[in-house]
Amino acid sequence: MKPLIFGALVIFFLALSAALMAPSAASSAGGDPELVASDYKLLDPITHGNLTVFPVVSARSHDTSQFLTLDEGIRSGEVVVAEVGNLHTMVRRHPLPNGFGGGARVNNLVLVNNSERPLILLAGEIVTGGKQDRVVGKDRIVPAESDPVDLGVFCVEPHRWVETSLKFDTHASVMAQPSVRKKAMADKDQQQVWNEVNNAKNNMSSNIQTAAAAPTVNGHERTEYALATRELAGTSSYAAARANNVVQKQMESITEPMQKSYESLIRQLRNQNAVGVVVAVKGRIVWADLFASSALLSKYWPKLLQSYAAEALTTTGDHRDVSAKEAQQFLDDWQARHETVESEPGLYRQRELVGDRFRAFELTSLLPKASFDVHLSKMAE
Repeated sequence: MKPLIFGALVIFFLALSAALMAPSAASSAGGDPELVASDYKLLDPITHGNLTVFPVVSARSHDTSQFLTLDEGIRSGEVVVAEVGNLHTMVRRHPLPNGFGGGARVNNLVLVNNSERPLILLAGEIVTGGKQDRVVGKDRIVPAESDPVDLGVFCVEPHRWVETSLKFDTHASVMAQPSVRKKAMADKDQQQVWNEVNNAKNNMSSNIQTAAAAPTVNGHERTEYALATRELAGTSSYAAARANNVVQKQMESITEPMQKSYESLIRQLRNQNAVGVVVAVKGRIVWADLFASSALLSKYWPKLLQSYAAEALTTTGDHRDVSAKEAQQFLDDWQARHETVESEPGLYRQRELVGDRFRAFELTSLLPKASFDVHLSKMAE
């Protein structure tokens, strides 16, 4: 019996080793398969209304303490974002490189990282001010004490081209909802971003009008709803629409109970390494955000949850049930039929993976002692 048991154990460990080394995503034709993720697992879903999130845990974790987020950098004043034509008024240590002259441009801003830490920028982060509000178009890393960086952005405030401030802010840490992020990241088309912003605003207004028509609504509430509807109609700013008082209350009705459930779940599973979520709206998987560490997820989680709630509020269509099996399949499928790689040597690499029913973006740090995947975003197609 003992030789048989020993032989069975050998076979088991050989099979386990092969499974652990097996790649889970493919490069474009001619390239070798590369590992994207192999050990992501789902926890029980958290649902409120039309929004469901599946927390994701991983056996792997990295030290991300050296990285600075955009919100942290803007708050401290170490990161400055400006219109192209205004950069000369803010840069003190670095000379102005060629190509940054001229006036403001819709799809370009300039960023300077004066911090001693590298800066992470995530596609979907919104900066407000300047001549119009913008959304960051792609994930990237900006080096510490950087030269001015040309920041590719998309406008999320059509019709305004009047300067309100020299410097940009992050407007209460707003992250664009998945449908808007998708148009910026995958389609890379300004008109489609504007179309999605208008669609979101219109659906926010429709939700308020539906709420106002409820028989239980009192006079004070009807007045509040009417004012909120007028405010939405009077602004072209996506960030301002998200900040609308009634829209905020509707979003908080989703985010507050979900946040409590999330915190309770993570407390119960202290040894689990929660690094992200898979998101379903009205029972349909739409998105996943995955990070290199629980600490990094924690920094982005409040603004991400708000963005998912905004998606749940503005998505139309019937509701159906979503299963953990569907979410796990979405999480496990990284098999790409096409891949595009963009890299800044020694700083970061971004891969865009296109599969049969998904598109994913992988941001990998190439910095010394920090060579690992920082963020993965995945959208259902």
